[in-house]
Amino acid sequence: MNTTVPNFPITQRLGAVLFADVVGYSRLMSENELDTYNALKSLISLLETSCAKYQGRVVEVRGDGILALFETATSAVEFGVELHQIASDHNKTRAQDQRIKFRAGVHLGEILIDERGIHGDNVNIAARLQEIAEPERVYVSSAVYDQVCNRLRYGYEFLGPKQLKNILNPVSIYCVRSEVAGATMAGTMRPDIQGDILERPDTPSVAVLPFSSSGGDESDSWIAEGLTDDIIMNLSKFRNLFVIARNSSFFFKTQAMPPKEAAQKLNVRYVARGSVRRSASRIRISAELVDANTERTIWGERFDRKIDDIFDILDEVTECIVAATAVMIESHEKQRMIQSIPSDLEAYGSVLQGQHHIFKYTRNDNRKAQNFYQSALDRDEGYARAAAALSRTLNIDWRYSWAEDPSQALDKALTLAQRAIELDPTDARGFGELGYVHLYRKEHDAAIQSYERALALNPNDADMHSDYADALAHSGDNETAITHLQQAMRLNPYFPDQYLWHLGGAYYNLRRYEDVIETVNKMNNPTEGQRMLAASYAQLGKTDMASLIREKHREAHPNFSLDRWATIQPDRLEEDTQHFVEGLKKAGF
Repeated sequence: MNTTVPNFPITQRLGAVLFADVVGYSRLMSENELDTYNALKSLISLLETSCAKYQGRVVEVRGDGILALFETATSAVEFGVELHQIASDHNKTRAQDQRIKFRAGVHLGEILIDERGIHGDNVNIAARLQEIAEPERVYVSSAVYDQVCNRLRYGYEFLGPKQLKNILNPVSIYCVRSEVAGATMAGTMRPDIQGDILERPDTPSVAVLPFSSSGGDESDSWIAEGLTDDIIMNLSKFRNLFVIARNSSFFFKTQAMPPKEAAQKLNVRYVARGSVRRSASRIRISAELVDANTERTIWGERFDRKIDDIFDILDEVTECIVAATAVMIESHEKQRMIQSIPSDLEAYGSVLQGQHHIFKYTRNDNRKAQNFYQSALDRDEGYARAAAALSRTLNIDWRYSWAEDPSQALDKALTLAQRAIELDPTDARGFGELGYVHLYRKEHDAAIQSYERALALNPNDADMHSDYADALAHSGDNETAITHLQQAMRLNPYFPDQYLWHLGGAYYNLRRYEDVIETVNKMNNPTEGQRMLAASYAQLGKTDMASLIREKHREAHPNFSLDRWATIQPDRLEEDTQHFVEGLKKAGF
């Protein structure tokens, strides 16, 4: 007799998974089995009806728990909050020690669906969140929080990253506090998770203390709180900064505490703080960044603006504070590394050492940077930024013919940029390096798209604006390039020479030779701007100056070949390349 087994296809889809379980179910059953069973059966029926109202369905009832699937994270969290309310109402007629209480976990991700239900790692994460949740609470993953934090007016208490049972990587977790409005939620230092929050990470750590309000108007405090929130959120986009979450920072709102003491309690190295003062027509915002170890202010700024559009002003100030804080922390950390030169650098220290060398554009410095980045990857093979930075060194090797096998260098650079994105798809630097490789492979559309993705992930990264501008200039969009370079210089007033080099390139394409000369002459080390400088002088007929600059360039790059340089220029428009070659030939290259 032949038996045919039905073949049910397995499908994959994105969904929000909720797992809820009864607290102390075994005790309840042991004390009154029949009553507990009937009460739970009645309660689950109510929950199934409510679940449908939120466009969800109960996929499975597992003894004392329910597994539900929703179209959106918003619906899942709303149902999770409603679930506890339904249980609370149901318990009103029951004795205190016989009340049925749930704990719930919600996660968002791809799941597997077949005839038996839903499966996969993301379902397991929801179940593990439920296991560690407090009774009558909903715990959500960061994937869910990112979707609901601005949509649902609940409070969200950050509990830090948690290592869940049988889940490979730690999951950042939030507790939904439905009784507190999200905008006014102040953090509390929970004793049971204090160790997780306060363990100092290897990467630079910063806490943004709540900005104070100097005015007497209540609305001023909202401006200060909103500004603090935005700074914390935007700083968090810099993947190599460890940023204390808002709830922990706001624990210090009502406490007049010196930065050093706050830093000790939060175990961070840097503290950012400031104040807001508003009059009828003006607003003044002050900010400073303090190295808590030395109690030294390493950056400070004051913004004095007319109140025309308060939100535009706050956006501008936020951008400047965030970018300056990120830049100054990295600069300060780099200087510490250079001065101390520890014998056994951690992975991040190796990256900082590499950053000290990479943009000097000499063969020796590029090789040193390469070795530091490779060392970081050897120490931590999952370090996305090290892979991205190593990609840049190989690209430079290819451009200057420094690689032992130049034909392979650009392919390796592409592989490393792609690896960086696979390791951390939320890190803007990986997409930035992918854009850089695509540009020199003359894949202009792919380069622009990669940079746009990078800036969508972190619009406050000044270096990214500069690199994107260079790609735009090589794609023929010089005016937009100049706009992004101006933005980069505003975000990072302590900008490196590279910004000026890129700006000079855009000016040269526009035949603004005087502007090129003025721009390149502002570079601290104009070596890499000398080609543009000589070409611009030559285009203006100033051949003596052009010849002088050409000879300086020859000393720095004795093996420079104009023919090869013309082939590697990543211009979309042939006339841009020929325009540059023409200027170099006039200068005697």
